[in-house]
Amino acid sequence: MLKPLKWLDENLEKYIIFLLSTVMVVVIFIQVFMRYVMSNSLSWSEELARYCFIWLIYIGISYAVKHHRHIKVDAALLLFKDKTKIYFALISNILFLIFCVYVVIYGYGIASQLLSFGQTTPALQIPTGIVYLAPPVGMGLAGIRLIQNIIGNFISIKNFDKTQELPEDVGQNINVI
Repeated sequence: MLKPLKWLDENLEKYIIFLLSTVMVVVIFIQVFMRYVMSNSLSWSEELARYCFIWLIYIGISYAVKHHRHIKVDAALLLFKDKTKIYFALISNILFLIFCVYVVIYGYGIASQLLSFGQTTPALQIPTGIVYLAPPVGMGLAGIRLIQNIIGNFISIKNFDKTQELPEDVGQNINVI
């Protein structure tokens, strides 16, 4: 039972991003081929590529959080030493988690409202609410990754006195230019 969950934890975003990128590239290639070689255009290709890109961005946020590559201000960490850096990473993760919860709650409200209206996209005729589910789904996944990071921060704080080592996600390898 734990093996499939571990696989999902390690690979979920990676495979979704790969699938969305592949679909996007293939559809754009087909559109370019159709337009310039066949002198004909597909009405749905740009819309599908755009929606794949939107979903790719929000799933990518979760992937970045998982690998500690999300946008953060490392300059503040230069001012502090050792355990204080872990505390700031913890505060940063908590604030980001609060933002994720906000986006999930309000994004889901907007998406469910659009789904209830029954509005569809012009070319593909898919419900518009599915496109608007990208922010709450992506930020929900990012929130799960942030909770994992927060747990890691607490473990790092607890173990710091024993090991005197900073975890890699709190800026021990900051390069000053």
